[in-house]
Amino acid sequence: MTTQSPPYRHSGEPHASGLSQRLNWLRAGVLGANDGIVSTAAVVVGVAGATAEVTPVFLAGAAALVGGAISMALGEYVSVSSQRDTERALIEKERRELEEDPEVELEELVGLYEEQGLTSGTARLVATELTEHDALKAHLAVELNIDQEDVVSPWHAALASLIAFTIGAVLPLLTILLLPHPARIVWTFVAVLLALAVTGYVAAWIGGSHRWRAVARLVIGGALALGATFLVGSLFGTVVG
Repeated sequence: MTTQSPPYRHSGEPHASGLSQRLNWLRAGVLGANDGIVSTAAVVVGVAGATAEVTPVFLAGAAALVGGAISMALGEYVSVSSQRDTERALIEKERRELEEDPEVELEELVGLYEEQGLTSGTARLVATELTEHDALKAHLAVELNIDQEDVVSPWHAALASLIAFTIGAVLPLLTILLLPHPARIVWTFVAVLLALAVTGYVAAWIGGSHRWRAVARLVIGGALALGATFLVGSLFGTVVG
């Protein structure tokens, strides 16, 4: 049996619960993939610019992949944990205030609806009915823009970042290892920029933002990073050689 959305909801708009969780996954995944592609590619291209040997390139790329994936996952976990703890503290604070002084909280809710443009009578009616239905939910939504059923998960963010970083890092590593020198550097540039373009396009498409602007940001940033590290590697290889 399929569940249809109420007629007042557009199917293409994110009204469903769990939006914060999905955006959390998307943000962590896109950031992880982008960082995995760029940082690993920058390392292997820089080393490849200094030497034609495969072993140093592989070791540097593998170290960048493992270290980067763990670092990204840990960073996401710490960051989102702080956000989650803050949201939970705000929820408990609001719950305590409602228990201690519900009348003051009702007047506060009325005032907030009046600030949004409702007349005094309508604001009081809405605040009263929502308070009778679910006072905590009403206050969290209007005061703090928080849904207590949709608090972000640090484990989800960490896992999404870990997987996305690893997938992103594998592309430049395999490209530069499987192709012969010096063509491998050129094709790594091409593969990385194409991957960044796809990442930016998909992220913008899912998030509903401007697609080609997102593509341009990632591609230009990636090209600058690769160019800089290749230049450093080439200069280092020339000096050492």
